[in-house]
Amino acid sequence: MKEYDPKVIDQSIQDYWDSNNAFEVDPDTDKDKFYCLSMLPYPSGKIHMGHVRNYTIGDLISRFNIRLGKCVMQPMGWDAFGLPAENAAIENKVSPKDWTYQNIETMRSQLKQLGFAYDWRREFSTCDESYYKWEQDLFCKMFEKGLVIREKAEVNWDPVDKTVLANEQVIDGRGWRSGAPVEKKFLNQWSLKITDYADELLSELRNLSGWPEQVKLMQENWIGKSKGMIFQFENSVIDKPIEVFTTRPDTIMGVSFIALSSAHEITKRKLSENKDLQIWIEEMSKVKSAEKDQALQEKKGFFLNEFAYHPVTKEKIPIWVANFVLSDYGSGALMGVPGHDQRDFEFATKYSLPILRVISSENEDSDQASTDKGKLINSGQFDGLSFEDAFIKIQKFAEQNNFGRFEENFRLRNWGVSRQRSWGAPIPMMISENEDDNDAIPFSDLSDDELKAESIERNGKKYVKEKDTLDTFFESSWYYARYASFKSDKDILDDEANYWLPVDQYIGGIEHAILHLLYSRFFCKVLNELGYLDTREPFTNLLCQGMVLMDGAKMSKSKGNVVNPDDLIEEYGADSLRLFMMFAAPPEQSLEWSDSGIKGSFKFINKLWTMSQKHFSTVGRYEHNSEDSEMEKLYIKVNQTIKKVNDDFSRRFSFNTAISSVMEMINAIPDKFLDDNSSEDQKTLVNETLRVAISLLNPIIPHVTEQLWKDAGGHFLYNESWPVPNENFLESNEVDFIVQVNGKSRGKLIIDIEAGEDDVKSMSMKIENVAKHLEGKEVKKIIFVKGKLINFVV
Repeated sequence: MKEYDPKVIDQSIQDYWDSNNAFEVDPDTDKDKFYCLSMLPYPSGKIHMGHVRNYTIGDLISRFNIRLGKCVMQPMGWDAFGLPAENAAIENKVSPKDWTYQNIETMRSQLKQLGFAYDWRREFSTCDESYYKWEQDLFCKMFEKGLVIREKAEVNWDPVDKTVLANEQVIDGRGWRSGAPVEKKFLNQWSLKITDYADELLSELRNLSGWPEQVKLMQENWIGKSKGMIFQFENSVIDKPIEVFTTRPDTIMGVSFIALSSAHEITKRKLSENKDLQIWIEEMSKVKSAEKDQALQEKKGFFLNEFAYHPVTKEKIPIWVANFVLSDYGSGALMGVPGHDQRDFEFATKYSLPILRVISSENEDSDQASTDKGKLINSGQFDGLSFEDAFIKIQKFAEQNNFGRFEENFRLRNWGVSRQRSWGAPIPMMISENEDDNDAIPFSDLSDDELKAESIERNGKKYVKEKDTLDTFFESSWYYARYASFKSDKDILDDEANYWLPVDQYIGGIEHAILHLLYSRFFCKVLNELGYLDTREPFTNLLCQGMVLMDGAKMSKSKGNVVNPDDLIEEYGADSLRLFMMFAAPPEQSLEWSDSGIKGSFKFINKLWTMSQKHFSTVGRYEHNSEDSEMEKLYIKVNQTIKKVNDDFSRRFSFNTAISSVMEMINAIPDKFLDDNSSEDQKTLVNETLRVAISLLNPIIPHVTEQLWKDAGGHFLYNESWPVPNENFLESNEVDFIVQVNGKSRGKLIIDIEAGEDDVKSMSMKIENVAKHLEGKEVKKIIFVKGKLINFVV
């Protein structure tokens, strides 16, 4: 009997798969397709345990669906542009390209060691020109479609990474990579008009039934649709009204100031003539910029010594510039209602501005704003109206008098994609050399000679190549489609994309809920409108796996709590690591690393190996016709296990309970069935039990199960039909029967489901622990529930 040697087995089986092109797949219209995709990794150097968990989940799901007879595609690639490569290049005196490709070689080798069923023909790196030339082409098409704009805008500036960040990349007022406090700057920027799709991105969330509710809620909140009114305030500065959006038109009579952003037209006009304002804005640019941070930071303002006029009363209202007004939300202006908005209340208190109460409240507190929706007071003709009635009447009054209108607004802003980095996809545009001129020419409109030039002349203007590169999220927003068109060298996508898309199962961390997942949905809709894709949603089902922790903390090099997958594979083999990752916790929950857990997985695989070497052969199948109750009990257990694992794999993704069920099934084999003197029927049933165990565990521990199948005379277990339970043997006549004394469990019986009270009572009283608790007591009552329990009340 051979010993289990994972080093030899893992390499042998991987060679076996490679030589047979086991996981290379092309469209097959005779089969149901299944596209399984795990979020592509950044090639940072080596894979970590988070990668192992993520990609093992995807591999399990892929292998299971292959066994179901589907045409399954599981690709892998590299999200390869990005700042870490630039920093590493500086630190190690190598080019970002060399550093990146060295890391890809290392990480590809590690992934292959783990035996993932990838179609490696489809592999790409997003830093390859063969990849990013297509996204440059897509950028030009989006420009022609009016979805790309260039404008001077207030941006989030990371002073450490020296680059612009999208709003979604500002976390708690800091850069998502560097952690540095974000500043505000005005720069010419390229932006994608994701806002044009805000309504659809929001409404289609309800149709994503295969997505976690938490992710959908996060996207819903980020898109942030709100209904309200635009009010217009005439003013003393410019010859057009200041427009403000509010969701509380019922508070119009409580306005006591107007607050502007630093980018508002009026602010800019006053800036040139007021040095103190210039200094104040420079100081404010260094404070936190995320909305949730502004709710907590100190409210600061600068009075412009100018006034607006209330649209109803015509009273003068002071105009301020305030640090809590976002320039890219609404019009960059707010109406201050300190009586009914806590932020406005704090501002008004600080600067001694009037606090007008215009909504009645049962819990009114002079030390804070009342945000309840109640009856209107101190509002003239609108007194006594409820919020709903006031909304309708104030809207009608405003429209009749030309100072307001109904409006739907979104929190979502355009996606700024300009990055001041060298290691990224060049933005494919020629721009006017005049900084104040946003005129531009896409590469798609240039001749070959013009594309080679650094500058060109057109219509009396000089244009130069854009120096900025694309946000790396641009690459990862459409990569799922390129995998499905890897042979296409004539266009970004080909017809094969519509065979595979949408992705049937997508797997990745919930930290990507807003950035990557929202952008990918946006790009899918654009690709649909450009005629490349039939679908408008990229991912049918989404699984967000939990983190891998050690002692309750996320693994990280800085904390010194990293476990190296290479060391574990070397000592225990790939399958032990895969088994532990799937057994330790449900996939959506955090997993606590355990050295004893990996050892336990290795021990179980050794047990399966040893039993199978002695008792398993693929020759002959078991057909149950025995009246032996022990044999029937085991055979029922086998079929129940098949049914449960099917459900755990296909519907519940409860891989840990699936593994537990198989372990229980193996442990249910009576010792005497494993004896050399066991009957032929018993030997055949043991063989069937092991056949099922090996088959069910194959998606999780593919190397050892493939080897056992091969050794026993089988052929290509990875492609073998998935086990189907015998429906006639799913229910047992025997049940676990609970025996209680005064409501507390004191024993258990395994008896016929039809057993009567007298028989159960007699057998129960013979259980040692039950007899001990009945001794010297008077049984006053017996509660008997057929097929479930008996309770002695003493």
